[in-house]
Amino acid sequence: MSRLIGNLFCLSSLIFLIAAFIGLLVANLFRKKKVGIKSRYKKFFIYNIICCLLSLIVGICFVLKNQPAYFDTKYTNNDILNNLGNTHPVINQTQVASTNFPVPGDQIYLRLFKQESILEIWYKHKNQQYRLSKTWKICTFSGGLGPKKAEGDGKSPEGFYVTQRNLLNPNSNYHLAFNIGYPNAYDRSKGYTGSYIMIHGKCVSIGCYAMTDKGIEEIYALVSQALSSGQTQVPIHIFPFKMHTANMKKYQGSAHYAFWQELKPAYDIFQSQRRIPDINVHNQHYIVR
Repeated sequence: MSRLIGNLFCLSSLIFLIAAFIGLLVANLFRKKKVGIKSRYKKFFIYNIICCLLSLIVGICFVLKNQPAYFDTKYTNNDILNNLGNTHPVINQTQVASTNFPVPGDQIYLRLFKQESILEIWYKHKNQQYRLSKTWKICTFSGGLGPKKAEGDGKSPEGFYVTQRNLLNPNSNYHLAFNIGYPNAYDRSKGYTGSYIMIHGKCVSIGCYAMTDKGIEEIYALVSQALSSGQTQVPIHIFPFKMHTANMKKYQGSAHYAFWQELKPAYDIFQSQRRIPDINVHNQHYIVR
């Protein structure tokens, strides 16, 4: 939202700045023709220019404030988690003692279901199968069911994404955040646009997936731990709903049904085999194996 406000400030100030310069130009032309212009009009143009410049500066500040401050070193992420641990118990001893809690070196995998409003973290220890670690309630997302297609459409995306260490943002305006990597190869092949789609805290969303602050602390800690202990990317699969037979039948009349059929094989493979499928994009379609 602050990015949008900043863009509006910048655009409006540039328009008025151009108008002010045109006004001064016209005033000078009249003066050369010896047509009197009262001093108060000159002052008005000067004040207008000053206000436009101030508005432009404010707009730039809003835009810069909303840019994510990414960190790309193991030291930085660990240092942030240690600092959080002093005030927010991100990974506590009860969790560490749990048999369902990932330890450094474990691979993790995120699944989100819009209709059920849940985020799951699964983990795999060494050569074992994936096991469910924990399920969190998604506080809010926006735009209803269906894929995100355009910048500013307020839609939370669906599909197959990944996050990595340089996409973590511990200094987010929304407590903690990580970018899911939208648009992916499929989205780009379709010409879909958008940026800065996050999983974050603060329970507010305009296209992102928002969690409670407590929830994002736990999720962020697990993602950061995995990326700091050998996992290069964390897969994030976002489904419209749990794609079992009953739900597929329920939503078969949707305009998004053909797209959802491309997501379903990934859901089925993980449900039956507890493995993350290989996913590619060919001719603007997902290929899932």
